[in-house]
Amino acid sequence: MRLAADGFHVLAGVRKSADGQKIAAAGIEPVILDVTNDEHIASIVARVTRDPDGRQLQVLVNNAGVAVNAPVEVLSLADWRFQFDVSVFGQIALTRALLPTLLATRGRIVNVTSVGGRVAMANFGAYSAAKFAMEAVTDSLRREVQDFGVTVVKITPGAVSTNLTESGLAAAARITDTMTAEQHTRYDELGRAFTVQAEGFARDGVSPEHAASVISKAVAARRPKTRYTIGRDGAMFTFMPRIASDRLLDTMLRSQNKSLAKTKR
Repeated sequence: MRLAADGFHVLAGVRKSADGQKIAAAGIEPVILDVTNDEHIASIVARVTRDPDGRQLQVLVNNAGVAVNAPVEVLSLADWRFQFDVSVFGQIALTRALLPTLLATRGRIVNVTSVGGRVAMANFGAYSAAKFAMEAVTDSLRREVQDFGVTVVKITPGAVSTNLTESGLAAAARITDTMTAEQHTRYDELGRAFTVQAEGFARDGVSPEHAASVISKAVAARRPKTRYTIGRDGAMFTFMPRIASDRLLDTMLRSQNKSLAKTKR
C-alpha cells in the first residue's frame, strides 16, 4: 500500500481472491500468484509485457516467504523442500522470468531477506538456510547485472509484526506432535524458547507500515544502498557476525534460549 501511495501502479501477488479484494480498495491491482506455480508466473509475465496503459515494469519486490521451524533432526525433508520452494526457488523463478523486462527498462530488484540470513539460530535451520541462500543469490545477481543498468537491493528485516509468526507457530506445533519421546527430551526446552521468542516478535516487532517505508526508500532511491536493515535487531544481527566469533555467538544464543525457556507466559 505504501508504494501505491507513492504513486506506483502496484501489481501485488495474492494466494486467494479474497485477499485481493482487501487490497484492491487501496488502488492496488491484485494478481493470483503462487511463486511455485509456473502457470502463475507465466501469467504475471504476460500481464506485465502487455500492460493496457503501456506502463513498463520498473521494480520487482520479492517478498514471498514461509517459516517452517524445527530442529534439523526433526524437520522432515518435505518441510525443508517446501521452505526452499517458496523462499528460494520460487523467487528465483519469478526473477528469471521478469529479468529480460527489467533489463530493458533498467529497473530494480528488491529482495526481502532476513536477519536469519545473517545469523542462524537454533530451531531456525531451514528458514535461515533459505535466507542465507537468497543473500547469496542477491549478491551474485547484483554483480551480474550491474553493468546493464539494473540495481539489486537487499532488505534485511528483524522482527516485524506479521501473520508469518502465527503461521510459523502453527507449523512448529504440528511438527512437535510428530516428535518421539527421545526427541522431546532433547528439544522441548528449545521449543519453549522458540515459542516465547516468536510471541515476542509478534508483540514487539516493528509495524508492517515501518517495514514498508524502508522498502519504499529502497525503491525510490536514485543510488540505493546494497542493503537496508529494518529494526534495531535487523541492524544488530547484520553487524554481529563481523565482530563476534562463532563460539561467542554460540554462547550468547544458548544463554538467550535458556533464559527464554524459563519465561512465564
